[in-house]
Amino acid sequence: MASHRRPKQPSRARVTVLTTAAAAAVAISSQAANAAPSEKPSKDEVKAKVDKLYEEAEQATEKYNGAKEKQEKLQKEISTIQDNVARGQEDLNEMRDSIGLAAAAQYRTGSIDSSVQLFLSADPDDYLDKASTLDQLSSQQVESLKKIQDKQRELAQDRAEASEKLKDLASTRTELGKKKTEVQDKLAEAQKLLNSLTAAEKAALAAEEERASRSSADRVDLSGATAGSGRAMAAFQAAQSKIGSPYVYGASGPSSFDCSGLTSWAFAQAGVGIPRTSQAQANAGTRIYSQSDLKVGDLVIFYGDLHHVGFYAGNGQVLHAPRTGTVVRYESINNMPFQFGVRI
Repeated sequence: MASHRRPKQPSRARVTVLTTAAAAAVAISSQAANAAPSEKPSKDEVKAKVDKLYEEAEQATEKYNGAKEKQEKLQKEISTIQDNVARGQEDLNEMRDSIGLAAAAQYRTGSIDSSVQLFLSADPDDYLDKASTLDQLSSQQVESLKKIQDKQRELAQDRAEASEKLKDLASTRTELGKKKTEVQDKLAEAQKLLNSLTAAEKAALAAEEERASRSSADRVDLSGATAGSGRAMAAFQAAQSKIGSPYVYGASGPSSFDCSGLTSWAFAQAGVGIPRTSQAQANAGTRIYSQSDLKVGDLVIFYGDLHHVGFYAGNGQVLHAPRTGTVVRYESINNMPFQFGVRI
């Protein structure tokens, strides 16, 4: 006979779990269906992010420029010291040769005086310091031996200095590499953002830059501006001759520039040497804190960390190399946070 027992009902707890899970699944499914797709950043948002990255890249660029300038200075100093060591060693060899000839002559006569014994001793410093020995030497012999000792000490000091500078150079080269990588990473990130734009958005941004870079003097009123000194004006005019040249980080002319590369190159054309970085240029002359006191050819320093520099062009305009993706051009002094001017 067939069984008529009722099938076992699921427990109340199991029903509760299944009901809760089903409700959650429905809710998640509903949220997924109703959720808006992640919005692509607008052209203006991308531009703002890119501009920020370019500013950070310029900050790193000025640190890169500082490390590069230090590297070049150290290389020159090391080269000078090494030349001095080479010449000093030649002088020392000549001194030793002269005493060696004297020793040979005395050997042939069967006597070597105390001065030559001193030179040939295992510890000439100790020998020379003995007063009894000094008493046995002529003043000329003492002078010759002291010259040798002085030259030996001088060479030892030069070699030690060269060794320290070589260590500093190695450290500077490491810093230079890090700053170069930092700049390149910022620029690569900016380019990645620009690549995310549509062709139309890229064209619109390019048109904006083109309008900003129309840098003929016709669109900038420089009339009536107070001119600076002869050399400052010569530097300013040199910079004007490079309007339209591209910004390239680490570049100091003659065909491309970064901000401090333009100003240092321009002053060099006027026969004036100024430091390479914007931070160092900020301390290269008399500071002018009021914009109304600026003269054409004065340097103008921007941002709290002093990482940007250009030329005052008169009537509230600056001539500068703005950032990656731009060219040397005029711009309003109010487009950036002005700190002070510098009169070289």
